[in-house]
Amino acid sequence: MLLRPSSGMTVERQAETERPQTAIAATTTDRLVVVVVHVDGAVANPGVYELRSETPRVGDAVDAAGGLAEGADTTSMNLAAPLGDGQKVHVPLQGEVAPVEAGDTAGSAPAGSSDVVSSLVNINSATVEELDGLPGVGPSTAAAIVEDRDANGPFSSPEDLMRVSGIGEKKFAKLRDHVCV
Repeated sequence: MLLRPSSGMTVERQAETERPQTAIAATTTDRLVVVVVHVDGAVANPGVYELRSETPRVGDAVDAAGGLAEGADTTSMNLAAPLGDGQKVHVPLQGEVAPVEAGDTAGSAPAGSSDVVSSLVNINSATVEELDGLPGVGPSTAAAIVEDRDANGPFSSPEDLMRVSGIGEKKFAKLRDHVCV
């Protein structure tokens, strides 16, 4: 099913039989980024959606899932946060304390933990300046991370940072608790 929300973004809901068995890397076509995201919780139509936009955002994923359901609580969410391929967006109900899943920064955070989640740096969207603020990362390593990401595509896990020249196990151990994908 192909939907065209008013935002100019193209959305396609994937049927169970069409869902990829492995994560599809985000691809860029004529400045459009294609990502597959899982949207659940307090939305009209939870499911897996393919979004095509210059910069897919959490709000686009919620719109693709038919918008917010009655009782949805977006106060702990950043609807403007950019999305990466394979991310999950969970919209909590009012009063719900939703767990943060591994690699999930697009959805919601448990009450009182937004500082922890917001302090994580998404290595797939961070700028050189943001990466430079990480422990053990200076300007040259930050630039190397961005160059690797541009050359090889998005990181599928934080451990992929070790493919970057200058980041070994010791440096990664310092970064592990400060980064996400």
